[in-house]
Amino acid sequence: MGNDSLNIGIIQQHNTADMADNKARLECKIRSLAKQGAELIVLQELHNSLYFCQEENTNYFDMAYPIPGPDTEWLARLARECRAVLVGSLFERRAAGLYHNTAVVLDNDGSMCGKYRKMHIPDDPGYYEKFYFTPGDLGFQPIQTSVGRLGVMVCWDQWYPEAARIMALRGAELLIYPTAIGYDPADTADEQERQREAWTTVQRGHAVANGLPVVAVNRVGEEQEALFWGSSFVAGPQGEMLYRAPKDEEAEAVVRVSISRSEEVRRWWPFLRDRRIEEYDCLTKRFDD
Repeated sequence: MGNDSLNIGIIQQHNTADMADNKARLECKIRSLAKQGAELIVLQELHNSLYFCQEENTNYFDMAYPIPGPDTEWLARLARECRAVLVGSLFERRAAGLYHNTAVVLDNDGSMCGKYRKMHIPDDPGYYEKFYFTPGDLGFQPIQTSVGRLGVMVCWDQWYPEAARIMALRGAELLIYPTAIGYDPADTADEQERQREAWTTVQRGHAVANGLPVVAVNRVGEEQEALFWGSSFVAGPQGEMLYRAPKDEEAEAVVRVSISRSEEVRRWWPFLRDRRIEEYDCLTKRFDD
């Protein structure tokens, strides 16, 4: 990154079944954050629609579009007009019967910098993503933009230290996670809180282990049977919380992140230097029996 710091905009939004309204509200918030100086703006997972993966319904495949396509044209226009890098999250139609949960990155001139297809696909009650999404096949590759190399992943990927590490080893300067995660309404309030804090803690751990800032942007509010827990945040390279959104309401913010701090932290804590790479073979196995 050329500058010492970066202004990062995040949008935590409650979505409805009205996709046009969801997009109109997003567009208004993107423009507002850009006016406040945001150079990079990150949106939540599958931001155009309701989180449709709560049920298995083939009609929802009609919401998917090719990339590039209408959704990326819309994001590209906004990125160009606002002079900001945008990280979006789309339902990609690759071919008939072949779909991905895909993050896209548009540079501040509207050009497409790259895309990332979600690698880890969950299949839990209320999160039936394996019905809709083919696992990603683009690997963990940082995306070069005018504001730096972005390690973009999606939601369930955020629990895996291997994914964050590979992005870091390939030169990512930020780890970014568009997200849709919430409570199981059958769980107790204490259990719900433990899960929300675990979600925050594991990602702050990725920041510490790799000496990189982390940006996680979640949905918020009730959608059908799901209650998304918001709590979008930006953490610095020691896991320090630079910003955390509320758990129960929409939020937009511009967070200033020091870029040079990552270099300083990696000098104090040279984890990459001291890795015993010759002893890590079992990481390529499902389980080391």
